[in-house]
Amino acid sequence: MKYRYGLVFFFIFIFKAFKIFSQENVVFQISDDQKIYDLYPQTLKEFPQIPSPFTSDDGVETVVVFLKNKEYAIIPVTVENDSSDIPYGSIKIGKGNQLLIDSKDFPTLEKTGLHSDEELELTRTITGIPLHKITEIGRPEQYSEIGFMAEDEDILSVLKGDNHLVRQLELTHPQMARPLFHIWNIILTGYASGSVTRIWDNIDYILYRGRKVRFGEVFPTRGFQESIFNDEIRGTFQINFYRDLDENENNFLKEKYTHLNEEQMNAFVEKLSHILTGEMEPYYVMRYGFYEGHTSYRVDPIAIAFIFGLKSIEEIEDAFPGRLFDLLFQHFTEDTLK
Repeated sequence: MKYRYGLVFFFIFIFKAFKIFSQENVVFQISDDQKIYDLYPQTLKEFPQIPSPFTSDDGVETVVVFLKNKEYAIIPVTVENDSSDIPYGSIKIGKGNQLLIDSKDFPTLEKTGLHSDEELELTRTITGIPLHKITEIGRPEQYSEIGFMAEDEDILSVLKGDNHLVRQLELTHPQMARPLFHIWNIILTGYASGSVTRIWDNIDYILYRGRKVRFGEVFPTRGFQESIFNDEIRGTFQINFYRDLDENENNFLKEKYTHLNEEQMNAFVEKLSHILTGEMEPYYVMRYGFYEGHTSYRVDPIAIAFIFGLKSIEEIEDAFPGRLFDLLFQHFTEDTLK
């Protein structure tokens, strides 16, 4: 994908953004010290005094990253539909349809950002494929070795289970998908810049709503993983990101979950603060409200809310009093959804 941002700057003026546009650049005024910030691949010696993430009046989204060389960068991560591609070896990768929601199967999802329980109950096919077939090919050792859901889960139970979690968090599926897209778009921006060095290797952390989100391993796998739906979504990357709990968050969990032993608490924190996934998942979340079932590639809504600061640990606990440990490990089956 070729990003034609040209010279993109940030002017600072009273935290109110407005656009001065030409064919060569886009200028934003968001504070009052008249300082100009270049976007990545340019780096900055001083910390840019702008929100992260930030969305301008004309929809350009950026995040601030702290680099390992003690410099900073502002990376464009706009969630958008973009049909252009980035050459990647003998294949191409790109943003594609990041804003698309499956309105044909789920009209309420498109309107509200959440599924209707009644609509889900009446669902018999998704993208023209019968639910039982999607369940069959989505289980381990079918379309993928790991699978898209556990052996005891089915596609409808997974959609219902995660829709309940997101509703209880008072969030929507598009809100959940956005930070995942931001992570993927950082990776794409690195490839689009033509840099030999992989961008994520140079990032100490991404500043996201005051949280320090860090990359673990990021690498392409061999070939492409095909989708279990009748769509163009496919994946080749393995993406690992996480954030560390601060002292207050650690103490809060220990006080609320005193019944957990050390091994259980470590597993609890790992599930809450780490995500291992691929680039297919943000598209699945946005388009279908599908986070995968309880497999190793799952993007759990509770973990998304915590890692990216969509909700504080106290707010998450309030949504599910005393149940966080169980909810992070419990499969979505007929019994658990009662």
